[in-house]
Amino acid sequence: MKYVIGVDLGTSAVKIILVNQSGEVVNEISKEYALIHEKTGYSEQRPDDWLTNTINGISDLLNDFGGNKNDIEGISFSGQMHGLVLLDENEEPLRNAILWNDTRTTAECEEIYEAVGEEKLLQLTKNPALEGFTLPKILWVKKNEPEIFTKVKTFVLPKDYVRLKLTGQLHMDYSDAAGTLLFNVSTKKWSNEILNIFGLSNDFCPPLVGSHEQVGTISSDVAEKTGLSPHTRVFAGGADNACGAIGAGILEEGSTLASIGTSGVVLSYEDSDDKDFKGTVHYFNHGAPDAYYTMGVTLSAGHSLSWFKEVFAKEEDFNELLAEVDTIPPGANGLLFTPYLVGERTPHVDSTIRASFIGIDSAHERKDFVRAVLEGITFSLNESVEIFRNQGKRIDTVVSIGGGAKNEVWLQMQADIFNAKIVKHASEQGPGMGAAMLAAYGCGWFSSMKECADTFLKVDKEFLPIEENVKQYEELFQLYKKVYTETKELNMDLVKFRK
Repeated sequence: MKYVIGVDLGTSAVKIILVNQSGEVVNEISKEYALIHEKTGYSEQRPDDWLTNTINGISDLLNDFGGNKNDIEGISFSGQMHGLVLLDENEEPLRNAILWNDTRTTAECEEIYEAVGEEKLLQLTKNPALEGFTLPKILWVKKNEPEIFTKVKTFVLPKDYVRLKLTGQLHMDYSDAAGTLLFNVSTKKWSNEILNIFGLSNDFCPPLVGSHEQVGTISSDVAEKTGLSPHTRVFAGGADNACGAIGAGILEEGSTLASIGTSGVVLSYEDSDDKDFKGTVHYFNHGAPDAYYTMGVTLSAGHSLSWFKEVFAKEEDFNELLAEVDTIPPGANGLLFTPYLVGERTPHVDSTIRASFIGIDSAHERKDFVRAVLEGITFSLNESVEIFRNQGKRIDTVVSIGGGAKNEVWLQMQADIFNAKIVKHASEQGPGMGAAMLAAYGCGWFSSMKECADTFLKVDKEFLPIEENVKQYEELFQLYKKVYTETKELNMDLVKFRK
């Protein structure tokens, strides 16, 4: 039996899975690392924390593996998008990585629009200038830390740094490059026009490859530390959302994904780059060859539930927290929650908006608040579903992955709010499985990503919308959408009081 490894470099942990040729996960491990929040809106991590935990994780994974380590043929990666890792001439990090959920770069986004123009930026990159993207972070460092920026040789994104240190080879794949605002999604090349506008050379950007392409083998030093063979083939991998889509089988027109991790994503497959969403959703290169996907993002999806647990139920696990949610009717007894803890991205590009509970009264119990948090997260994702449907896309089946797929009440809630069939896979590994599938395809196990998905992915359960709930949620969704407009100005006035 042959095996591949999928490495999912997330925001809170690196998750590593060992998968055999039948798509069975024979071992998995997770290693957590810290987030650094020096100021409101700042979010950073130490790149070497990713590397150390990945190497230790692979080592622990193989310590529990009873088979022949030479049968592990390949390894590939999924990684959190947009994060900026600036490297010096020795390919060492010059500062902490600035992450996707860092919102310090509002002024730089305005600078991009002034220099490029909103219409031109969409034409070149298919995406708007948002605080989470990579180019605004580059401009922030250039402006605020010039002594560091003078030493910069190149930049990479999080998973690319780890892969660089495992192989000694510098690359970035198309799906991750698509989230930098320096990349032409249609031509699959760095945009010389944007680079020139901001005084960046083409050498500043790493070489580009497809997600399934081999970029090297494990270095002898890493082989010794991990137990992997130095002949293990290393494949480029992709952005976490692209890999999540692969791992959920979103590989043909009409297929849609709802992923609830720290952030939340509604993602739909596109077989061409010619649709015009006018920047209302993201338009990126897929990890599958010659494909694309459109995507709406909720910045605080699972993060909203984690925040609630940390503040109000610190000693309980998530199962205890959610234990009574099924006893509360749709609408949480008149309580609404908007998950804007760190601002929002889709459909409101707004770094100052903050979360709200609306409708609190003395009869509410904690379980009402928990239900309202789950519904608020799902309503936020439904705003992306609504955008897709308004553009004529058919969304009748949605594959759910991440935290939202671990609770059946929440899965039914998604079916009712999205008014679509929700599919849960038997082995829900998300982006890590997508990374493993890229390695399996790269190793030649399958003739296409679709053939790989047909072998690796099995449906566990399906949830159909309940008509009565659908009607209630349609009414509640209209109220939910009003909360943003009614609290926008109030939140702008509150900004000066945030510390």
